[in-house]
Amino acid sequence: MTFDLNGFGGVLLAGMLMTIALALSSLALGLVLGLAGALAKTSSSLPLRWIGGGYSTIVRGVPELIWVLLIYLGTSSLLLQIGQLIGRPNLAISAFAAGTLALGLCFGAYATEVFRGALLAVPRGHREAGLALGMSSPRIFWRLILPQMWRMALPGLGNLFMILMKDTALVSVIGLTEIMRQAQIAVSFTKQPFTFYLAAAGLYLSLTVASMLVMHFLEKRAGRGFTRAAR
Repeated sequence: MTFDLNGFGGVLLAGMLMTIALALSSLALGLVLGLAGALAKTSSSLPLRWIGGGYSTIVRGVPELIWVLLIYLGTSSLLLQIGQLIGRPNLAISAFAAGTLALGLCFGAYATEVFRGALLAVPRGHREAGLALGMSSPRIFWRLILPQMWRMALPGLGNLFMILMKDTALVSVIGLTEIMRQAQIAVSFTKQPFTFYLAAAGLYLSLTVASMLVMHFLEKRAGRGFTRAAR
């Protein structure tokens, strides 16, 4: 069987670049939301714990595809109304921005639990030692707690990122030209679904393998001092 892309190879590669950009943008947003959610859930403030728990529970309880549609359609309607008020009737949100918000929101909800577990795994004595040395609470967090939390959270975050990379295919339903959308366009022209969906699967697999290699490097780098201490 000849694997012929009928001139759509460059289109699929452009879709892969869009997928990478979407995944990295969603990752950056999700890490911020996840860390904020974990800090809220481990806070001594009851309202903050409610907010953190509500965020992770509600977002994780709704399929990612629904969040993509809700954010894209809901935000478009809101921006349309705002645009009419300010004299800009064409005001709208892009598919890329909506996809980033939706996937970042979902990634952050799952990352909240990963960060929360990592925070609880840091010995309380380290915080007490920092206080004994006269360090402020923010300095203790950034210099003592965060590095250890990051090392323990990396494996879980790596798994979530690989899931996020594949979830970018969901954004094709709102017209973003990532891998899946480009494959659908190619299929509509060539009537060769097996060829192009197999090519899309290969691109997703290559991105997953690359992500695994990067995560292995980051985990190894983050655990250098601990590895030597264990020996």
